[in-house]
Amino acid sequence: MFEFIRTHQKLMQILLAIVIVPSFVLVGVSGYESFGDDATTVAKVNGQSVTQQEYDQALRRQLDQYRQRLGTQFDQKLFDTPEFRQSVLDNLIAQRAIVAEASRSHLGAVDAAVQRAVAESLQDIPGMFKADGKLDEEKAANLIASQTGLTPEGYFQSLKRDLTIQQLAAGVQGSAFAPRAVAQMVSNLTEQERDVQELVLPLTEFVAGAKVTDAMVKSFYDKNDKLFQVPEQARIEYVVFDANAIASTISVTDEEVAAVYNAAPARFTAPEERRASHILVAVDKAAKADVKAAAKAKAEAILADVRKAPGEFAKIAKAKSEDPGSAEQGGDLGVIEKGSLVPTVEASIFKLKQGEISDIVESEFGYHVITVTSLKPAAVRPLDAVKGDIAADLKKQKAAKKYSEAAETFTNTVYEQADSLKPVADKLGLKIETAASVTRTPNPVAGQAPYNNARFLTALFSEDSLKNKRNTEAVEAAPSTLIAGRIIEFKPASKRPLAEVEAQIRQQVMAQEALAAAKKAGEAKLEAVKASGDTAGFGAVQTISRAKIDGISPLAARAVLKADVSKLPAYVGVELPGMGYGIYRIGKVHQPAQADAARRSADAEQIDNIVAQQDMANYVEVLKERAKVKVMQPAGAKPAEAAQ
Repeated sequence: MFEFIRTHQKLMQILLAIVIVPSFVLVGVSGYESFGDDATTVAKVNGQSVTQQEYDQALRRQLDQYRQRLGTQFDQKLFDTPEFRQSVLDNLIAQRAIVAEASRSHLGAVDAAVQRAVAESLQDIPGMFKADGKLDEEKAANLIASQTGLTPEGYFQSLKRDLTIQQLAAGVQGSAFAPRAVAQMVSNLTEQERDVQELVLPLTEFVAGAKVTDAMVKSFYDKNDKLFQVPEQARIEYVVFDANAIASTISVTDEEVAAVYNAAPARFTAPEERRASHILVAVDKAAKADVKAAAKAKAEAILADVRKAPGEFAKIAKAKSEDPGSAEQGGDLGVIEKGSLVPTVEASIFKLKQGEISDIVESEFGYHVITVTSLKPAAVRPLDAVKGDIAADLKKQKAAKKYSEAAETFTNTVYEQADSLKPVADKLGLKIETAASVTRTPNPVAGQAPYNNARFLTALFSEDSLKNKRNTEAVEAAPSTLIAGRIIEFKPASKRPLAEVEAQIRQQVMAQEALAAAKKAGEAKLEAVKASGDTAGFGAVQTISRAKIDGISPLAARAVLKADVSKLPAYVGVELPGMGYGIYRIGKVHQPAQADAARRSADAEQIDNIVAQQDMANYVEVLKERAKVKVMQPAGAKPAEAAQ
């Protein structure tokens, strides 16, 4: 599986979230049918089942994507909605429909393209290559398993599927465009400039008059539960058992190494190595007999020259050989491997002794004069030269066998003596580790920590582990890596007490009350200036556009740029949280003296992209109809369930 990575000498960066179909294909599926005979089938696309397990995995990946994107702002409850769960199912259905169409159209990403994409996407992961530049396959496989739950082959196939989808999508989206008149109209709106003056009623002028009662504080506390939630978390201990724990206990004797060496001498024999040169007189194999005869005569003349002065072979080849690939190198063909040359030439090379000159050799390319410039006979490498490699192989074999035996001991012990991890730690010489603030789902901050594994966390937060504080089962977190743990202390999700957050709430409610007072006064002021046209109190004129909003609040800028300017001056009032209330007078609307060509080009491209996405969405709907989509049951699994 990893051979292709070696050719690039670099590692791909794992997509913490597997690429699925872009969001524009998340379209609804109607017409639910009754539950099918197979309770694990969620939907059928082109006669193929979308299983509950596939849906759960897709749901988990989607949640992981949002969790990584939002960080500490991620709130899983916001995604615990029928709409979000349905969008995940719709995504899977759309994906299947596109893949089915790609298959019908004989489209597919070739392995070489997938290999390039894999190499490019994982090139920046540190520590994935050994000192000799070779990929550490075990580390790579562990990383893929821990981050995606896939085997290396599974990851390769998923990427191949995604590239195939992109290939089909590119054909649809690549032909989309919008009329230039539309792009020009959008650019005109983007570049349009408005001269505006600002008058702000500061929030500080209304704070003193804001009255906040205990009842108002309590009401805010009761209505904003999510602001004061503390997520569930646990303090845990765990043990990790992997091949490294076994390797340090393995030893190999000199006698064992010698036995392996003597039992298979061919394994340690370096093959014969031949380096050859040739001089070619080229002639087409379909040439007439007289042309071939002339070419052969020329080759025989060259052969005579070479035999007179064998030491001048390279000089003669450079002057007379008609092989453009080797003539400049004096006819050098390099080290010859069997099967790499045309049969007649190769057979001649392997018959010659070092320095010997061949007779004329005919091939499909013409006539050759050949010599062997270097010959290293096959030789058995001495024991001392291969001792280290043999010992390493023996250790690996012994470790694999011992790991299998010890893994069974690990699994049985954590299960049979489930009230403590000490027995298994003592028995196998493992260290009991601890971790605090562990949550039900992987935490990006914890990175590659052994316990930060979705399968392990599912076992850790199971009902038996939570209620009875028992050991988890042995979980395979990665190839040849088992982990078991137990919860020492569990804190369920809770709400911070009112007394703890009262001061914070009081300050926030006061700001709200002051803003409401500022708004009331501001709206009255706005009506007054509209009626009088008075500009007293307004600031200096500022020119803003959708491309340049420096000088005023973004909230105010949006309101000013959306305002009706059919009659000038125009006025808008805007609430400015944390600042007060702003009144804005628009005195003039105009276009810039010179259009921004680069921006207009970008606008046109963006509009084309929007049209392309809509075309793709419509195309996916057609594919879904063609694929005869049948939804067997609603997307009922909740995010919390999928994460377990």
